[in-house]
Amino acid sequence: MNAPLQVDVWSDIVCPFCTLGKRRLEAAAREEGLSLNVVWHSFELDPNAPASHAQPLVDLIATKYGMGREQAQQAQQQIATQAAELGVVFNWQQARPGNTFDAHRLAHFAATRGLGDAAQEQLMRAYFTEGQSVGDRATLQAIGEAIGLPAAEVSAVLASDRYAAEVRRDEQIARQDLQVSGVPFFVIDGRLAISGAQPIELFRRALRQAQDSRSPLPPLGQDGAACTDGTCIVPHPPT
Repeated sequence: MNAPLQVDVWSDIVCPFCTLGKRRLEAAAREEGLSLNVVWHSFELDPNAPASHAQPLVDLIATKYGMGREQAQQAQQQIATQAAELGVVFNWQQARPGNTFDAHRLAHFAATRGLGDAAQEQLMRAYFTEGQSVGDRATLQAIGEAIGLPAAEVSAVLASDRYAAEVRRDEQIARQDLQVSGVPFFVIDGRLAISGAQPIELFRRALRQAQDSRSPLPPLGQDGAACTDGTCIVPHPPT
């Protein structure tokens, strides 16, 4: 049996396309019958964000992009529709965007215990489906405990600056070495980069190529839908 393919993923917890990209990658791997070793890397879309914005998500988007509130609502509903097709509930009306630095630190801690994917899954669910603020340390404490991390250790991590250097290192690699400007960003087998929440078929083709060939691989397609700042809109549905 072939060894699992390693996939390094740069993402942010409050990036809807990161959740879509995660699901599409997972679906592609299932359809190809492949096992993946997914390694999550930090990328903050808005490092200067407060722990939780006072404004609703649609108001932030309307202000950011100079659009009407109705247009911003339509954009979020487009994302919710795409998410539903992948089995993800996106309650954008309840979403509480904010700073994700501590959430990334928690994810790094979870990864040291073999719970990196569980942390990402629960953090994304907390934000997208449950309307929780992932910038709130009480929320993060509960998430850490829910995935099986010792309560005292979670508390100690959140009260300190532990794993801050790991978050910054991920971001430095993304921005300086890989020239990443938006997320999600995938690197398959250390050789093939894919930007954005690409269609499942493109992920399938990339995984097949990475599995079958050890030679350098050509780029695949154009950039998919991605978040490039603290808010995200859908320019058009993916094909």
